[in-house]
Amino acid sequence: MSLLLSIIVLGILGFLSGVLGGIIGFGTTILLVPPLIYFYGPVATIPVIAIIAIIANVSRIFLWWHQIRWKVCFVYGLPSIPGVFLGANTLVSLNEKFLEVMLGIFILCLIPIRRWMRAQKFYLRLWHMSILGLCIGFLTGIVATTGALSTPFFLAFGLSKGAFLGTEAAGSLGISITKSIVFHRLGVVDQTIMMQGVLIGLVVLIGSYFSKKIVLRLPEKSFTQLMELVMLVSGITIITMSVFTIKASL
Repeated sequence: MSLLLSIIVLGILGFLSGVLGGIIGFGTTILLVPPLIYFYGPVATIPVIAIIAIIANVSRIFLWWHQIRWKVCFVYGLPSIPGVFLGANTLVSLNEKFLEVMLGIFILCLIPIRRWMRAQKFYLRLWHMSILGLCIGFLTGIVATTGALSTPFFLAFGLSKGAFLGTEAAGSLGISITKSIVFHRLGVVDQTIMMQGVLIGLVVLIGSYFSKKIVLRLPEKSFTQLMELVMLVSGITIITMSVFTIKASL
């Protein structure tokens, strides 16, 4: 009964998260992290999420191939790889839940910061993306999800809709692959975890396919507002889950 329940719940949420992530570029893991932790535990959740992210990113790359800014991908993606190694290997010496609370607060602060940057017509330059990649890679090696964190910076670079979705997915693909390799070497990933990640990822992939028509019809203003709404929910969810876990462990 428990196995059947987990399949049903994760299947439905996987499809919905695929649609949501396909529209705004993140949110896939936000929906999946709580049930994954409930069914499989916090340790197994991080590598499962990494495998799901690989499949989700590959689907977005194919959907928006012709709009991808490849130079941005490489400048962002290459520095992120050593960042993941550094983050995963320092995970044992950090208070992960406290860091996630800080991350959630920072995501909430990014909403007004992004609006201020846009009002001031401030845009990031290419070299800024390399620093961003290193930082996001490091944080991704420590916590389960950082998708909402990188979004405002890609928008501040001047990307939107299909160009943002494809470029962010291609740039983040190396992070997800590196994270899976690192956790495999640390002995966290086994065959069962890999199969769970692949199966949920395939459902996410189906959801991503249905998202493209929505993105094409969505006005840019509505696209940005939807992103901010999910960032708000993401920040609050990360903080709430982390505080609840901290209290439960006391």
